[in-house]
Amino acid sequence: MSDHRIERDSMGELQVPREALYGAQTQRAVNNFPVSGQPMPTAFIHAIARIKLAAARVNRELGLLDDARCGEIVAAAEAIIRGEHDDQFPIDVFQTGSGTSSNMNVNEVLAHLASRDGLEVGPNDHVNMGQSSNDVIPTAIHVSAALAVTGQLRPALEHLRETLDARAGELDGVVKTGRTHLMDAMPLRMSQELGGWSSQVGQAIERLDSALVRLCRLAQGGTAVGTGINAHPEFAGRMARDLSEQTGLLFSPNDSFFASLGAQDAAVELSGQLRGLACVVMKIANDLRWMNSGPLAGLGEIELEALQPGSSIMPGKVNPVIPESAAQVAAQVIGLDTAVTVAGQSGNFQLNVMLPLVANNLLTSITLMTNTSRLLADRAIATFKVRHDNLEGPLARNPILVTALNSVIGYDAAASIAKQAYQAGRPIIEVAEEQTDLSRQELERLLDPAALTRGGVPE
Repeated sequence: MSDHRIERDSMGELQVPREALYGAQTQRAVNNFPVSGQPMPTAFIHAIARIKLAAARVNRELGLLDDARCGEIVAAAEAIIRGEHDDQFPIDVFQTGSGTSSNMNVNEVLAHLASRDGLEVGPNDHVNMGQSSNDVIPTAIHVSAALAVTGQLRPALEHLRETLDARAGELDGVVKTGRTHLMDAMPLRMSQELGGWSSQVGQAIERLDSALVRLCRLAQGGTAVGTGINAHPEFAGRMARDLSEQTGLLFSPNDSFFASLGAQDAAVELSGQLRGLACVVMKIANDLRWMNSGPLAGLGEIELEALQPGSSIMPGKVNPVIPESAAQVAAQVIGLDTAVTVAGQSGNFQLNVMLPLVANNLLTSITLMTNTSRLLADRAIATFKVRHDNLEGPLARNPILVTALNSVIGYDAAASIAKQAYQAGRPIIEVAEEQTDLSRQELERLLDPAALTRGGVPE
């Protein structure tokens, strides 16, 4: 028996693997695009299946599709959403820019699964009824990304923020030397430092929430060019309602299908927010690396959890592997956003033609940020130890503490004291006691590092 069967489409006959659930159009795309070996993300395929499920139910409600075909398409779509046929979607990310190949891949698999017991279900006439690849693929981008942000990324970021807040509470009494330009600056509490990171994460969540408002406006109903040709007038609204019921998100038709098909503005916006989040992650990761540096010749303020040997030649070396991984992820997400930005400019008249790239990069960035946020929370933030000895010594000798004397003795006199203390390697309080009329008791009050973390002008 041959390993292949013959399938037909509008261009003629083609050999397809015998056990494949897809047909000729999918096979043509497999043959045409041996580019990266990377298929479209599973979450994106599942989103297309959700669209097909909704379309079948809506077309039945509108009297356009019979109960039998609707039931079989719905059952087959539910199986795809459960992940039962993930190996049946082999088309490369770098395919036709409309994503038509992936739309037809899902159509063909659903039609194959739904055609049974003498019931014939067509991939175009029945599964794709009232739709075009030109509105299905933009809708699938929005649906898959919205589900990934709300179901995966947002909970991971909340976990990271909660972990930061918990550690900040534990470390509120720990005072350390602040740094600007990587140079010694006024003191702060470690809780304030972690609180800054927490605020960054919280504001990143706010920006993602804002982007979701636009992301939940769908192209479905625009069909080929935005006019809605071959779709029932009520199709768009009913589709949005069905997808909302399926997912728990509040989807609606976009106010202009021409905008939805010709541009990818909401996806570009979301990608930009993911880039902003990557900058947050990069900042936290690099701060952790600096704080952990040493353990003897660096700052050595904290000790990150030892997770693996750090060198193939230097025994005993342990590296900050989680922050290093996070920094690389951040760089990758920033790069993926650049590609999405270029793709967003590729809307020519009534269709953007870089849709598969947009889908892939958005979902990849969301996955990377989700996993990295949890790793940072659980394997770096939650587990690092404070090296109090390395914090207290430099803090006592920090000449910048003299800033607190500005309002008492003036900037120039304070600068002279700081210079002398630094050159002699002496505590600032000793030099200030010699160079001013202030008592030791008064200087201890004015130069108390913990008090200085509360800000304001010393009284």
